[in-house]
Amino acid sequence: MTVLNWITGPVAAVFIVVGFALLGRAAVQIYRTLQLGQPDPTRSGPVGRRLATVARETLGHTRMLQWGVVGAAHWFVMVGFGALILTLVEAVGETFDPGFAIPWLGHQAWYGLLVEIIAVTTLVGIAVLIAIRQREHPRRPGRRSRFAGSNFPQAYFVETVIAVIAVCIFLIRGLKFATGEAPFPAWAAPVSWALGRVLPDSPALLSVVALVKVIVSMVWAIVIARNLTMGVAWHRFLAFFNIYFKRRDDGRVALGAMKPMLSRGEPLNLEEADPDTDVFGAGKVEDFSWKGWLDFSTCTECGRCQSQCPAWNTAKPLSPKLLVLSLRDHAHAKAPYLAAGGGLSAEGEEQLSDEARARLAHESPLALLEAQRPLVGDPESNGVIDPEVLWDCTSCGACVQQCPVDIEHVDHIMDMRRYQVMIESEFPTELGGLFRNLENKGNPWGQNQRDRMAWAKDLPFEVPVVDPTEGGELTDEHEYLFFVGCAGAFDDRARGTTRAVAELLHIAGVGYAVLGGAETCTGDPARRAGNEFLFQMLAQQNVETMNAAFGERQRRKVVVTCPHCFNTLSNEYPDLGGRYEVVHHTQLLNKLVRSKRLVTVAPVDRDVTYHDPCYLGRHNQVYTPPRELIGASGAQLREMPRSLERSFCCGAGGARMWMEEKIGKRINLERTDEALSVLPGATAPAVATGCPFCRIMLNDGMTARAGEPDSAAEDVQVLDVAQLLLAGVKGER
Repeated sequence: MTVLNWITGPVAAVFIVVGFALLGRAAVQIYRTLQLGQPDPTRSGPVGRRLATVARETLGHTRMLQWGVVGAAHWFVMVGFGALILTLVEAVGETFDPGFAIPWLGHQAWYGLLVEIIAVTTLVGIAVLIAIRQREHPRRPGRRSRFAGSNFPQAYFVETVIAVIAVCIFLIRGLKFATGEAPFPAWAAPVSWALGRVLPDSPALLSVVALVKVIVSMVWAIVIARNLTMGVAWHRFLAFFNIYFKRRDDGRVALGAMKPMLSRGEPLNLEEADPDTDVFGAGKVEDFSWKGWLDFSTCTECGRCQSQCPAWNTAKPLSPKLLVLSLRDHAHAKAPYLAAGGGLSAEGEEQLSDEARARLAHESPLALLEAQRPLVGDPESNGVIDPEVLWDCTSCGACVQQCPVDIEHVDHIMDMRRYQVMIESEFPTELGGLFRNLENKGNPWGQNQRDRMAWAKDLPFEVPVVDPTEGGELTDEHEYLFFVGCAGAFDDRARGTTRAVAELLHIAGVGYAVLGGAETCTGDPARRAGNEFLFQMLAQQNVETMNAAFGERQRRKVVVTCPHCFNTLSNEYPDLGGRYEVVHHTQLLNKLVRSKRLVTVAPVDRDVTYHDPCYLGRHNQVYTPPRELIGASGAQLREMPRSLERSFCCGAGGARMWMEEKIGKRINLERTDEALSVLPGATAPAVATGCPFCRIMLNDGMTARAGEPDSAAEDVQVLDVAQLLLAGVKGER
């Protein structure tokens, strides 16, 4: 060892000890912080399936690769972070001895080549990511940038560290070739060998560069250890756990069924629950489960959720990313107060003793201030989440679908809505009418139940009605129970879909019956609006009625035209004793077309673009049947830029159908404009969908645009896929 090595070696060792010690302490702090959330025992198994999901999503980068180049670049950087860890070990050794190499492994040519390849791809990958961040910097596209609201200094720090480490690897290896200390042949490290031809023969410089690599690596560790909310760095560790503990153990995202209500880790029985002792949704940050806290801490600030959010894209306050970041910062700021035993009793009294409060005021004064903030509140009350943000959500699930680390944004929004509705009775005034109509009339429109069969008038055949309240049951002639839904029964436009489906089933000879006046709303709008009480009341009523209609039948087949009914009946009713084989009408009709029970007589001569309903597509992965039906009708399909899993919401979900949009552009107009953008020069242009609410919203959008000068919207018809197919089957061109 030279005099220089007596300096570089110990300095490197000190940085290593301090860096890893602080990183370890930070990991313990994060673990203890997550324990401040509510228990959630539903995340534990099965272990094998969860591990398989982690392997698939991390090694396969299945979520990231939805973004093409970005996903590939990130994959290389991720691999480099793990695979190049041994170069840190080598760097420490090189600060003591410039010729150091890991015993045996460091002398293998294949290892030298592997490190060379990974270092190159890591450097290229981080360069691509840096370029993309600059290209999409908010200073250019402004609000349209997915990075708007992200912490740029932290991102720049992380990117710089990665780039510097990769450069140091090449400099060290190049200097080894220059000094003749390379432990493997030139072909195993061509870039380093070429670099070594221009670098000086200086063992001292090699040790200095190795020290720089160690210091940069450990400064990164020290910085993130001191900043537990630095998600752009911490996601490298936390993402594995967040993916493992995702809500669905089958690997699918947390969409479809809403997360059941838990109180202290147990399912909440609303008939016995006590608002003073039980947890109703989330009224305070500590009401979120530990998985919620893990979600907040894992956010990478990449903004993919933000870029897909219909509210954010129409200039509304809600950004899924900024919502999660607000909850993260609030949770970590309040954590010392909660860890000290802080909180309010059922009587509203502070549980911290005066002594503990004084100690906390000295050690963490900001925690006491943060504890006074309401979780949901306007700027005047210094609320963490503004009510406008909370109620902007359409529950479309685009944020959850796009998140590369499986954050469950919609679950957290719905939990906050539950508390606001059931405990605080704070919600948009329009929802008061919705709740009254659902409770008193059994449908959101407040129509009379006796009008539920008005859609069937003038059909050239009789629609079978089974009323279990009068002892009626499905017979062997009825293969399916046709659950019409509220929109299909009461909205004039949606009635056209209901009639079309009924006619097609009749033509195909499929036996079915409807419940008529015995049917009531599934409760979806109540649940998405946060009114769990009302949802369970409506759902239990429907389950009793439907179970009675099926009698002793083992296979209980249900067909629906509304994706919201489809989602609720198939994914949420099983928790209440309603287990049915539910199909969407596009699935059933496509099956009938494939089996030749429905045959197109004359192709429909028109150009059609298809709008994917959120609750049919993202929430339940039904993408192909509607498109195949459009093809079967003879119509020509033109896809919108945002389609399939990236489809843009119509604006009706999450109970937004019954709330006014007061800020920004109307979501349905944004989607209408996109549909019109692909229909210039179209023959008999039409927008097809498979959801009555989407049809209503898009039809309203077309009507609004048709009133504008030189608009092509007046020539565009909004239809259900079933109506297109019926036209082809009946030869109505």
